Amino acid sequence: MIDGAVGPRRSLDRFIRWIEVTAASFLAVVTALTFVSVLLRYLFVWQIPDTYDFSRLLLAILIFWGMAGTGYRGEHITVDLVWGAVGPAVRRALDVFATGLTLFAMAAFMVMMATKVVDTRAENVLTFDLRQPVWIYYALAWLGLAAAVALLLVRLYRLLLHPDELDAEARVSTSSE
Repeated sequence: MIDGAVGPRRSLDRFIRWIEVTAASFLAVVTALTFVSVLLRYLFVWQIPDTYDFSRLLLAILIFWGMAGTGYRGEHITVDLVWGAVGPAVRRALDVFATGLTLFAMAAFMVMMATKVVDTRAENVLTFDLRQPVWIYYALAWLGLAAAVALLLVRLYRLLLHPDELDAEARVSTSSE
């Protein structure tokens, strides 16, 4: 969080932090499920029912929630060949363009995922062993995409109107590592 942030900015920073903690929590669940599953399989020749389904569904949720944090922080995989060779004004223009393009793609992805959630619910798709509805996991993944779109909107807003806030956040996160 930026020093001296008050009011809406502080609430927004807490919201961003909550999204990042949510992604980390899903990572912890996937890791624990995988570890316990392997342990049970090799030590007791027994497996947790639907482990494969849960793992793949939770992994998708984890990825979509993780995209929210990386998109906002600008920590996704990038090619900085041109960006590193130009001045600050062009860098900012490239950042705005890239964020806008990413926002457009994520918004389209979010709309398509919403369609997939509705279709999966209507088709009553269930997991293999425990017969749990799959649409719930798809809906959680969709929420991650919605969070990604929301955070990309915040990033675009801050890039356009308050670029110093993003610079300060980058300095704080770099110095704390």
